[in-house]
Amino acid sequence: METQTKDLRINPSLVKDLLVRFIREETRKVGMNRVVVGLSGGVDSALSAALAVDALGAENVLCVMLPYRNSSKDSLDDAKLFAEKFGVRTETVDISAAADAVISRDPAISNVRMGNIMSRTRMIILYDISARDKSLVLGTSNKTEMLIGYGTIFGDMAHAINPIGDLYKTQVWQLSEFVGIPEKIVRKKPSADLWAGQTDENELGYSYENIDKVLYLLVDQRMRIDEVVALGYDRRIVNDMHSMIVRSQFKRTPPIIAKVGHRTINVDFRYLRDWGA
Repeated sequence: METQTKDLRINPSLVKDLLVRFIREETRKVGMNRVVVGLSGGVDSALSAALAVDALGAENVLCVMLPYRNSSKDSLDDAKLFAEKFGVRTETVDISAAADAVISRDPAISNVRMGNIMSRTRMIILYDISARDKSLVLGTSNKTEMLIGYGTIFGDMAHAINPIGDLYKTQVWQLSEFVGIPEKIVRKKPSADLWAGQTDENELGYSYENIDKVLYLLVDQRMRIDEVVALGYDRRIVNDMHSMIVRSQFKRTPPIIAKVGHRTINVDFRYLRDWGA
């Protein structure tokens, strides 16, 4: 099994250079030189911000901390720890009043619905700041999250450009160590910090290490479920990962448009991303 997933180990120096160049080129080609990123105190947003510092300079990276009234104080402290080390500009916007205006409509609202509201409220603020500052919203969702749909569509999954979207979670950890993200942030248990005691791996039911190995075989190696199981992986996790990939496809693609005319957007009207530029 180890041989089959050896490509999950990255060359951090090479990957860093590629992603720094990506941020610089994709930002400047639309006439901008600044980005804004929601800094959660977790490793994903820290890595995206750190790469942007290398690409554009710390003065052109605004990290926005967006706490809710019951957010973990540790998350805010970790975000500040990162900001101090990398010298980025910061802004703090408490989302409690804005999110509660929607949450309070339903006394029986679930944790998942509350989390979605908080996530989308944060993205409203980030996009407003991006308009104010003429900057791009930098994505912080990794490949693992996007493949299994572990994120909020039009919330934390929204972005103008995303430098880490092709890195599995375990690869995010590798690169984060290389670029000097504080160890406290890299080693902490991953959590969206949407409610007390919530952690990613408890919610998913599997460790990121095992999730990434199975996803790599299913997606990058294009193996069938039975082929992955034949390598020694438990059928339950393989079936679960495959099902999550299929069910969350709508989160990774533009909304489907009913075809009426001859040239339908995203169906026939498919100019290159940078056509005419």
